[in-house]
Amino acid sequence: MNLLPLRKHLMRILIALSLLAGFVAGSARAQNDVLKSQADRVAVIEKAKPSVVAIFAKGGRGGGTGVLISDDGYALTNFHVVQPTGPTMECGLPNGVLYDAVLVGLDKVGDVALIKLLPKKEGDQFPTATMGDSDTVHEGDWSIAMGNPFLLATDFTPTVTFGLVSGVHRYQYPAGVLLEYTDCIQIDTSINPGNSGGPLFNMKGELIGINGRGSFDKRSRINSGVGYAISINQIKNFMGHLKAGIDTDHASLGALVTTQTEGTGLGKMMVTSILEDSDVARRGLDFDDELVSFGGRMVTSVNHYKNVLGLYPRGWRVPLEYRNEKGRKEILARLMGVQRKVVEEEKTKVQDGDPKKLVAIKNLVPQGPAAKLYEAKSGFANYYFNKIEKARLLASMKKNGDFAPVGGAWTMQGNVRLKKLNTDSKTTLTIDEKKSDDGKNSEPYIKLSIEAFDYDLYPLKAGQDAGALKKPEFSGGLLPAMYVWHRLMTQGEAGFSEFLHGGVEPFYPPVPQGEKDKSFAERRVDCEVINSRHGPFLTKWFFGQKDGKLLGFELRTQDNEDPCEVYFGDYRPVEGRMMPHRMQATYADGHYGTFQFANFTLAATTK
Repeated sequence: MNLLPLRKHLMRILIALSLLAGFVAGSARAQNDVLKSQADRVAVIEKAKPSVVAIFAKGGRGGGTGVLISDDGYALTNFHVVQPTGPTMECGLPNGVLYDAVLVGLDKVGDVALIKLLPKKEGDQFPTATMGDSDTVHEGDWSIAMGNPFLLATDFTPTVTFGLVSGVHRYQYPAGVLLEYTDCIQIDTSINPGNSGGPLFNMKGELIGINGRGSFDKRSRINSGVGYAISINQIKNFMGHLKAGIDTDHASLGALVTTQTEGTGLGKMMVTSILEDSDVARRGLDFDDELVSFGGRMVTSVNHYKNVLGLYPRGWRVPLEYRNEKGRKEILARLMGVQRKVVEEEKTKVQDGDPKKLVAIKNLVPQGPAAKLYEAKSGFANYYFNKIEKARLLASMKKNGDFAPVGGAWTMQGNVRLKKLNTDSKTTLTIDEKKSDDGKNSEPYIKLSIEAFDYDLYPLKAGQDAGALKKPEFSGGLLPAMYVWHRLMTQGEAGFSEFLHGGVEPFYPPVPQGEKDKSFAERRVDCEVINSRHGPFLTKWFFGQKDGKLLGFELRTQDNEDPCEVYFGDYRPVEGRMMPHRMQATYADGHYGTFQFANFTLAATTK
């Protein structure tokens, strides 16, 4: 009997059964993968949902969304959400509890606001979202939006939607000068009126953006599948300003740039006009120069340029690279602002849920328990929180030593190496008071001796030539800088007519002589800032965020001029107080001198 055909038939059956088993196993694995992905998504939603805030005006009028970012109650939302509510509002959490809340800080241009929820009992903590890194977001990533569309969340439980990131680094034109969406995240994750201010999460449950604007069907207020979220990394740059209660502003460069296309089809960013009193003009940028990179990011179109410029607040210093026939150069540019510094208060609200439609409303007064946490002041969203941040910083600064008891004369001795010199010279700096020319009154007096050369100044002397306040020559005003430094250390806020917390800014200490050079990115240290005024002197102080140590400051007598820059280092104890033993002074990108002090005499305060 020929068994060969039977064997072949059995083999075919075995192969078929094997394939069927593989198909069944593969289907089971695929089903398990789908179920696991679903379970993971549900877990992320359950983890993130408690931090979502439903925001209403007092009495339940209107509404929008926010998200808690700290356990003491700070939450992010849109400017166009809180503007109709006034400085106080009501906020509901998914636990069903309604909380009073107060406005903290505003970014009107970027459409961001920071608010603070009041706990029901002192010490209670709020659920929070974890901030992610929006620079790691790519087209095709999954995203989750939560919020209060069409005010459906009457029980404060947010609506959840799920979809793709459909674009990154998008630019959306502003309504006037406000609500400009730069470098934002485009999503097909459904958002509708009421979602404004709510969180956009990645699949780790990390906060990557704040939803704010959508491209809606023109005949109805229904989502068309294109929404925009403000990137969380942009908001991080403004967070220090927002927490300090500032009505902050975005940056402008002081120059206009346009895209010019080469024969290859590649675009170049060319400077077409520039303000003469802008900082970039003083740093060397000129008409017809090519802008290569800004903030470490290459720019090849106006869209690129506007996106990266919109990431930064007014006043920040940001690396900028340009080239011309002389070569390629990188500078630190002090950024100007978008809005006028003095703006008449115009209260607005969003009409029909569209952030492009702002209409005037009457000024709203603070109400309820949160009203005690609100203080109006020009230039601030809420000056109360500026005082809170200022007091906290001054307390941190005082941990480095109490200088009030040594408010008398200071004498500091050591060596200095001046610009372009390879040898040190002996130096003595004296900060004191001295009889004025009429012999009647005592006035602040500063004297700097470098070998046989003496420089002295009465910094508050009336009627003296403005050039005297720049002494010594090429320093930009080191003598008056030493006077205001002594005043800060010994008198604190009381020594100044204006003393305001300025948020957080990058600071770029120069590399000490003899050490390997570093890029601007390597030198950058983010510092808390105090802006002060005393007499003719405007000063910006930079403090370490962790220890409150004064790392340096800038002093000028007019807004649009190069300051005298002073940098401190090599802190060591002197009579139980931390004093800088190294001081570097620069002016207009030029190094004036590096001082190394060895001996200090700090006289007691005289009554």
